[in-house]
Amino acid sequence: MSNAPLMPKATAVWLVENTSLTFDQIADFCKLHPLEVKGIADGEVAAGIKGHDPITSGQLTREEIAHSEKNPSRALQLAQSKVRLPETRRRGARYTPLSRRQDRPNAILWLVRNHPELKDAQIMRLVGTTKTTLQAIRNRTHWNSAALTPTDPVTLGLCTQMDLDFEVNRAAKDRPILEDRGQTLMPAEVTTQAYDEEGDEEDVFGTVDRHRPEAGEDAIDLDSVFAKLKDLKPEE
Repeated sequence: MSNAPLMPKATAVWLVENTSLTFDQIADFCKLHPLEVKGIADGEVAAGIKGHDPITSGQLTREEIAHSEKNPSRALQLAQSKVRLPETRRRGARYTPLSRRQDRPNAILWLVRNHPELKDAQIMRLVGTTKTTLQAIRNRTHWNSAALTPTDPVTLGLCTQMDLDFEVNRAAKDRPILEDRGQTLMPAEVTTQAYDEEGDEEDVFGTVDRHRPEAGEDAIDLDSVFAKLKDLKPEE
């Protein structure tokens, strides 16, 4: 919320006519010069302006005015509105000040490079450009293409971060959803693969088991092993 009241000069007229506040207090509250407030009291300034009551508009309270009237060095405090109005979203192309129009091609180039999902109409709304200029920058046929530098439109003040995020999220919703198949099981012919002719076994990852005993190797005789164990006498 701004620190200055709505219609400051009309508010100053009302405060001069309906309160005993000093010129300095009124000037500080209305963001005017004390001599201008004195001119309002003398009828030399703001002639014909109807006073605006800051109490009915919720910018001041009677208690706040009474406290400041008792203490001439006390500054008036602007009342905080208890009602928050929703932000009105603009319609149509954004108006760009003359001082910022030279920055629009740089902002368009930044949007084209960093957010290719944005449609032409969305870029036109964000920076207030025309379709001809947008197509010229896309096709590199703009008269100043060689000197363009991609710059964030939020940094340039051509749009707010909220507006940019809104258009990007809207463009993301229009994208087709890619099916995520995730991990799948390996085919049965791979997991149940038999030994090859050389006796090597290949596991599911394609590695070969070289430690499997071959058929020609001598098998261990368990009977002879246990017979030798029976002949051993326990130590006393």
